[in-house]
Amino acid sequence: MAKTLTLTGSKLKPADVVMLAQNPARSVALAPAALARVRTARSFVEREARRRIAYGINTGFGPMATKIIDTGHLLALQENLVRSHACGAGEPVPERVALGAMIARLNALLRGESGVSVELVKRIAFYINHRIVPVIPEHGGVGASGDLIQLAHVALALMGEGDVLWRGERRSAAAVLKRLRMAPYRLKEKEGLALINGTSYMTAAACFLVEDARRTLALSVRSAALALETAHAFSDALSPALSRARPHVGQERIARALRALTDGSRLLRSRRTFERSREVSAGELAYAAQDVYSLRAVPQILGPALETLHETERVVSTELNATTDNPIVDVAGRAFVHGGNFHGEYVAAAADNLKRALIKLAMLSERRLNYMLNAPLNGHFPPFLNLGTPGLTLALQGLQFTATSTTARAQTLGYPHSLHSISSNGDNQDVVSMGADAVYFAQEAERHARLVVALELTVLSQALACGNDGRALSPAGKRLLALVRGAVPPVIKDRPLANELSRLMARLDESDLDIVF
Repeated sequence: MAKTLTLTGSKLKPADVVMLAQNPARSVALAPAALARVRTARSFVEREARRRIAYGINTGFGPMATKIIDTGHLLALQENLVRSHACGAGEPVPERVALGAMIARLNALLRGESGVSVELVKRIAFYINHRIVPVIPEHGGVGASGDLIQLAHVALALMGEGDVLWRGERRSAAAVLKRLRMAPYRLKEKEGLALINGTSYMTAAACFLVEDARRTLALSVRSAALALETAHAFSDALSPALSRARPHVGQERIARALRALTDGSRLLRSRRTFERSREVSAGELAYAAQDVYSLRAVPQILGPALETLHETERVVSTELNATTDNPIVDVAGRAFVHGGNFHGEYVAAAADNLKRALIKLAMLSERRLNYMLNAPLNGHFPPFLNLGTPGLTLALQGLQFTATSTTARAQTLGYPHSLHSISSNGDNQDVVSMGADAVYFAQEAERHARLVVALELTVLSQALACGNDGRALSPAGKRLLALVRGAVPPVIKDRPLANELSRLMARLDESDLDIVF
């Protein structure tokens, strides 16, 4: 893979943002054609700003757009905009997200429809390549005129003000620039507005959400496959005939992945074998003719999650390669075009939908965990998968509380955050998206879901020890079981599991268990 990614304004992918932000060895370059577009749009701004009234160039902002700004204060107008909006609060967002926001904003500006200068885009690229990362507080944005608060902290750092992360330490931007013998950037007409009036922060955060959710969904499918083997489930729930009868793309792909993961298993039950055996006692079958829904309907439940993930990725990809500030510069039409491209509803709605899917994923995993621990329900395993002396030893009884609590936390996040619109900005921003926070809560739901799946895997490992079924697993099942037991060995004598669970989470994060759906 090339160490330098050339940004064009039109081809950036969510995975590119993640790769660039998380790998210090990677850098960005600016496509010559993109720089030409930027130069042309900037010439238009400099020429026309002296001839006409243009919002945000020689007028005030928001409800103060009626105020005309004289020529001598146009640069101060941009600086005041940035400084006044650099008022976020709370803990800093993760460094990778702040860096991703700069990458996303740079790519958007390279489309040549924002009217910034070549000098500005080169300065942003310099910050990215030297890992000078703005400190962005967590709270502030409402996602209406873009990510005003978060991106103001990005713009502030470019101006040589505020704090940044550099070489592993938090420092003042002024001190870092002095160390690098570089003067602070002086914003030109429209550049402050172009920097902060866009959706690049929420979009960058959504890039990491998409990638994290993909891994969690892949892990969930692997856990489901292991659960099917552990429970000796019927194999016909994965039959291609079911997908042909109900041809949803997600359902078919999940079922296909489950068939591949369980291939070679000697634990799944055959419907034909069951029908021939007819094990009947006192008028009842020896075991149920159908599995519970959390085992039997995995493709039907996770299929929609997969399709939601793909739709979210499509939305985020479009947003990454879009002009999302206002007004845009239409060079061909020789106009400043005013509108609402800054509104974050697309990203907010996509994040809310993906959040719902992740919560349902956690609920599905928790129900399978409950099935394995509930002896009267499964009719096969000892209570709480006890390998010791039931009553004296408690095995995984306590672990279920952690799974239940975590799932409940996820469920509490279920209400769409994009519906929490509160009018602001003197009622100018009267319908807002809350996009950045929608992504934040979706990320929180993803973390909860991943933990619940890890807890389910711990339970499945214990259940397989109870049945001594490890050797009959599919090759994929054996590999996953080895990974889990490397962090959390089967519990025979009761012991604290907190540190082992943390180790398991780390091993899962580092593993290559992704599935290409």
